[in-house]
Amino acid sequence: MAPSQIRTKEEELEKKLQDIAVKESEEKYHSLASGLNLPFSNLKGVPIDRDALHVINEDTARSSNLAVLYKTASKLIIAVTDPSNPATQKTIESLKKPGLNLEIMITTPEALERVWARYKSSERPQVFEVGAIEIDEEELSRLEDEIKTIADLKSKITNVSVTKLLEILMAGALKTRASDIHFEPERTTARLRYRLDGILYDVATIDHDYYNKILNRIKILSKLKLNVHGPQEGRFSVRQKNNNNVDLRISILPSEFGETVVMRILDPFTVRGTLEDLGLRKDILDFIKEKLKINTGTVLVSGPTGAGKTTTLYAFVNYINSSKTKILTIEDPIEYHIQGISQSQVDPAKNYTFANGLKIIMRQNPDVILVGEIRDMETADIALNASLTGHLVLSTIHANNAAGAIPRLVDLHVKPEILAPALNLVISQRLIRKLCGSCKILKKVSPGDLTKIKKILEPISGRIKFPDLSSSLKIYYPGQCAECSHLGYSGRLGSFEVFSVSKELEKLMSRPMVISEVNELLVSEGMVTMVQDGYLKLLEGITSLEELERVFG
Repeated sequence: MAPSQIRTKEEELEKKLQDIAVKESEEKYHSLASGLNLPFSNLKGVPIDRDALHVINEDTARSSNLAVLYKTASKLIIAVTDPSNPATQKTIESLKKPGLNLEIMITTPEALERVWARYKSSERPQVFEVGAIEIDEEELSRLEDEIKTIADLKSKITNVSVTKLLEILMAGALKTRASDIHFEPERTTARLRYRLDGILYDVATIDHDYYNKILNRIKILSKLKLNVHGPQEGRFSVRQKNNNNVDLRISILPSEFGETVVMRILDPFTVRGTLEDLGLRKDILDFIKEKLKINTGTVLVSGPTGAGKTTTLYAFVNYINSSKTKILTIEDPIEYHIQGISQSQVDPAKNYTFANGLKIIMRQNPDVILVGEIRDMETADIALNASLTGHLVLSTIHANNAAGAIPRLVDLHVKPEILAPALNLVISQRLIRKLCGSCKILKKVSPGDLTKIKKILEPISGRIKFPDLSSSLKIYYPGQCAECSHLGYSGRLGSFEVFSVSKELEKLMSRPMVISEVNELLVSEGMVTMVQDGYLKLLEGITSLEELERVFG
C-alpha cells in the first residue's frame, strides 16, 4: 500500500474515533440533561448571538464552563456542561437580576469549545448601546484602585477611545464621589470638570473634535437627537454586575462655542440614608422624629437649589415607610427610586402638573404624600388642605431661611387661618463640607477667629452646651492628603434650623409681616439658626471656619 493511502486510512480511522468520542460525549451529557430535566443541545446549527456571547468575557466563560447563547431584555439562554459545578453556579448567580429570566441548557465540552472559538472572530466593536453603559465590575474596581485623586484621573485621560473615556470618567466620579460631570466647550478646546462636595474642580482639557465624539456618545446613550443642537434632557444608567446601577441625568444646552453637557450622578446610596446621616443635632433629631409620628399636617423643607432638600425628604420617607403606610409622590423629575412607595412624575404635556397630580393622588387614599416642590398658589392650597384632612404632606419650598417660608406661602395667597393649623414643621438647611478625618489639623484658634465664633455662639450659650470660648480654644483646619484628593474635605452634611408654629407666630401670621420680623420671633422663642448650627459643628471638629464663611458669608 502506498504511503499516501496509508495516511488517508489513518485519517479516516482518526475521524471515526473522534466521531465515536463525540457521540459518546453527547450521549453522556444528554443523559445528564434528562436526569436534571433540562434541555440538551450539541449546538450544531444553533445561531450564536454575538452580543449575548460578550455578556461575559472569554476567560470567565472558559473558567466557568459555560457560554451565553442568546440575549434579550428579559431572557438569557446559557449553555453549560455541569450546572452543579461551583464555578458555573457562581457565574450564573452573578448574571441574575430582577426581571431577567435565565434558561439553562446542557451541552458537551466539545460544543462549548466551538462556541468559545467565536470570541476570536467576533471581537466587539465600539457599539453605542442606547440607554445604558456597562462597566465590568472588575474593570471598574481596577480603575477605582488606580484613580486615587484628580491628578491620577488627569493622567488616565490621554489617548483613549470615547467608550473608554466614559468608563474612566465614571470610575473617577464614583471614586471621588463627584455629584456632577461638566463638559464646557470653549473657543478651541472643551473643559472637563467634576463637582465635588458642591465645588467645581478642573479635571482635563480636550480638543473639540474629540469632545464632539463624546457629545454624540452621550446623546445616543441618553436617547437624545444627534441633529438637534438646542436644549435637551435625557437619562442613562451605568450598569454593574453587582446590580448597584447608577443613573445619570443629562442636561444639554447650546452655548457660544458648542453644546455644554452636565451629567448629574444619581447614586442610589444617597437616598438610602437615615435621619441620623443628615447631620442633625440630637435635640433637633428627636424633635423631628416626634413630628413625623403625627399622621397629619405639613412638613416643609426650605433652601436654595443644591441645599440637599430632596435628600432630607427621602430620609423622612425612609423613616416613615412601612408595610402599614401608603406613600405616594409627585416629583419633577423622579431622581431616585425608593422601594415600597409609589412615585409619579409631572408631565405638563399631559396636564399632569403638581396641582392636578395632587388632586388625582388624593383619590388614591394615601397616608403620606410627597410633593416635590410647592411653587404656585394652586399646589400650595391643595397640599395644605390635604394636610388638614388626614394626610401627612412632605414638600419643599424655595426660601433663604426657615422664617422666609411663611411670607413665601402668604405670597402664594395661602390663607393665614389655614397656615397655622396645617404646618407641623418647617426646616431650612445648607450643605457644608466635612473636614477630611485623615488630615485635618488641630490648632489654637487665632484672636480674630475667636472673636467671630463668640459673636455667633454667645447668644445661645445659656441653652446649648459647647466648649468654653477662651483663648485656649483649639479648632480644626483643613489639611491635604491623598485620601481627600488633597482638597482637605470629604463629604457633606447639613446645617439646619427648625421650628413649629407657636401661638405667638400664629398671631403674627394674621397680619402683614416681613421675614426679619418672623426670624426675630423664632430666635426669641429658642430657634438655633443655621449659622449657629454650623459653628457648633465647627467646635465638634466636623467642619472649618473657612467653610462656614464660604457657605454663610
